[in-house]
Amino acid sequence: MSEECNGKCNDCTKMDACTDSKKEQLEQDILKLRMSKIKHKIAIISGKGGVGKSTVTVNLAIAFALHNHANKVGILDADITGPSVPKILGLHGQRFQVGPPGIFPVPGPLGIKVVSMDFLLENDESPVIWRGPLKMGAIKQFLSDMLWGELDFLFIDLPPGTGDEPLSIMQLIPEMDGTVIVTLPSELSEIVVKKSVTFSRQLNVPLIGVIENMSGFICPKCGEKVNIFKTGGGQKIAKDLSVPFLGSIPIDTDICSDSDNGIPFITEHANSPATKALKEIVKKIEQFLGV
Repeated sequence: MSEECNGKCNDCTKMDACTDSKKEQLEQDILKLRMSKIKHKIAIISGKGGVGKSTVTVNLAIAFALHNHANKVGILDADITGPSVPKILGLHGQRFQVGPPGIFPVPGPLGIKVVSMDFLLENDESPVIWRGPLKMGAIKQFLSDMLWGELDFLFIDLPPGTGDEPLSIMQLIPEMDGTVIVTLPSELSEIVVKKSVTFSRQLNVPLIGVIENMSGFICPKCGEKVNIFKTGGGQKIAKDLSVPFLGSIPIDTDICSDSDNGIPFITEHANSPATKALKEIVKKIEQFLGV
């Protein structure tokens, strides 16, 4: 109620603006309440596409669930126009369940709670042709309208770049614990990932560290490592920009086939060098967060 307000809403010419303001404040309060029940919020970002960011996000979430956080991990697939998390988790084609309390995330392996635009699309051929404001509105609803419950970790898989979705997430969750940047060991990735580092710093979001994905191929027969791309790109970026280096994940042919078949790689290949690398990354992230 403003100083000029006489309390007679029906006769007020500013009633619509006042109502909109109250509605916006209510939405912010609900979002804040939902997020307060989640201990740690981590955004997974990259400067460019094709670095395996969504695959890293899913297997990282699985690794945390296996590391004493079962039923306490969530994934928000914030790539509105190109959602891929459900496919990797074997949840493609499922739908949200609606009950008296609200809308429930789709349950995944190890009790992981998943929210994605994919669960709202009619079929595989349905495109999402939306501009920025609609994307931000959808992300806001995913955060505030979903019954996330109490979680230890929420991993947010963001689309490549520093556009609408990443900016929306950072604005809607000001208490973000930090960002994890996924890159490839190549010069092109080195150039664009620096933009992600600058993006996080300009928005005052802590940088948890850099992961170098597809870091060499280890032959499953002889065990020899072949550097298909250049090696050490992630470490170089981390050193040049004073960002923690979380680790390197080598290429494994089973990662691709498992992702296509909706099987979390890390649960099926416990002795793989890629799985071991992910588990070490989990320890470093927990150390950064003080868990």
